[in-house]
Amino acid sequence: MQFRPCQGDDMKEYKAIFFDRDNTLTHAKEETKLLRNQLIEKWSGRKLELDYYRTMDLFKKSGYPQSGLKTVDEEVQFWKRYYKQLLKDEGIEEDKLDEKSELIFSKVWLKDRELFPDVLDVLEYLKNNNYKMGVISDTSPSLELTLTSLGIGRYFDCFICSDIVGVMKPDPKIYKTALDTLGVKAEESIYVDDYDYDKEADGARKLGFTSFHLCRNGELKDKWDIKSLSEIVDFLKDK
Repeated sequence: MQFRPCQGDDMKEYKAIFFDRDNTLTHAKEETKLLRNQLIEKWSGRKLELDYYRTMDLFKKSGYPQSGLKTVDEEVQFWKRYYKQLLKDEGIEEDKLDEKSELIFSKVWLKDRELFPDVLDVLEYLKNNNYKMGVISDTSPSLELTLTSLGIGRYFDCFICSDIVGVMKPDPKIYKTALDTLGVKAEESIYVDDYDYDKEADGARKLGFTSFHLCRNGELKDKWDIKSLSEIVDFLKDK
């Protein structure tokens, strides 16, 4: 894509690049989901139906706190309760719940995401050119662990998650927390989020970020829509 910056954008000196995690840096690993489903279906003898609404109901039954999870240990304990509740609802025998839920947890924890192919080259370029980098994600305290397990945690200078900050995007507080952590201004920063949640990229733009919508498989409708993270590198090289 050929970028045509607005008046003033071509004068900016960028110091930091912030990314969303899910569907920007990573996507769901289908093999892990399939393995989980196969195990549960083998034990229950029926097809597992787990849509968004049932998942939210399981979150409630499993005691997801309204204020969010504040530590990795709290998150681990929550997911163990979640899988135990799921298996109970699927009709697994009471005396087998602990053993089987622990097995499911061990197969899924930190194994349910993988990187998009363009991620490593982009992060390496940004690191080699001395840009600060951070992740801003509506998620729980394992944010850093998930990215470290995928081999890219070392590239980032901060990991800002909604559960710990106490608000979700596009609340200004979560973006300002990221800026303060890295000691940069919004006008010195780029933010990238996936297109399905364009309000989150727009929320950053309202604060002064140069903000991109990442639309890997869809139609590009705006000059700040991109199909690949490599276009961020192209944008910076054209400055």
